[in-house]
Amino acid sequence: MASIEQPALVLTGVTKHFGAVRAVDGVDLAVQRGELFGLIGHNGAGKSTLIKLMLGLLKPSAGTIAIDGTPVTGRAFRDVRRRIGWLPENVVLYDNLSGHETLRYFAKLKGAAAAECAPLLERVGLAHAAARPVREYSKGMRQRLGFAQALLGRPAVLFLDEPTTGLDPAAIRDFYATLAELRAQGTTVVVTSHILAELQERVDRLALLAAGRVRAVGSVQNLRERIALPLRVTLRARAGAQAALREALAPLPLAGERWHEAELQAQLPRSAKMPLLAAIAALPGAAEDVQLHEPSLEDVYFGLAS
Repeated sequence: MASIEQPALVLTGVTKHFGAVRAVDGVDLAVQRGELFGLIGHNGAGKSTLIKLMLGLLKPSAGTIAIDGTPVTGRAFRDVRRRIGWLPENVVLYDNLSGHETLRYFAKLKGAAAAECAPLLERVGLAHAAARPVREYSKGMRQRLGFAQALLGRPAVLFLDEPTTGLDPAAIRDFYATLAELRAQGTTVVVTSHILAELQERVDRLALLAAGRVRAVGSVQNLRERIALPLRVTLRARAGAQAALREALAPLPLAGERWHEAELQAQLPRSAKMPLLAAIAALPGAAEDVQLHEPSLEDVYFGLAS
């Protein structure tokens, strides 16, 4: 039995070859219990292959993987697998079954209670379509049904590969609200997405993969600070105060400084953030508004991948 302090997932030197191609190349990674962990990277970076390795669907060419302290190879992993949920990138369902029949089918495969099916359909917003055949479902509805099957059995670890494909903005909001609830209950979630803006404010930590290797791991803020990307500044001066603000900000290492009438747009190093605010505070009433924009996750991604 794994201890509470033990990470939910531990990968050590994991490598997967497909002939001469190293899809995953020496990955070391630990994901903590109850963590919402993101995997980002370009197409072919190794994200989906890594998830399949963690699920035990692929055998690593080298290295070890453990979930809840149990290696993914061997008989002992069969019991652990029942506590794992998975939503693949491309959901394949039986068109002639209804939504409720589909969940009952997967519940039997997983050994989950059939009584979970109706509440899960309600949870993902498909209760109204439970009796309809899946062939009549839209792509977004199929994706939500796939998410419902991943939640069967109240998984301790949940793997989600591009889970918001086909979902509208309201459904994406509801999806991440559900993930927040699961995380609060102790579920460990590993999610991949090409839509980096979705993950930016939602993951606890993330790993950037490139060419099968982990290039960086950390929180979004940690990665921002690691590569020292500049902040973007937008400042609006009050009438008659522009000249005084220009003079006060002149000693600061502003880059790309551009004034348009009373508004300044520029970049500055993170280390200059507090001196900037101090310079503005020293001129009470001179600034009508000031905004500091952190680098986006997309900026961080390209900064780390370059």
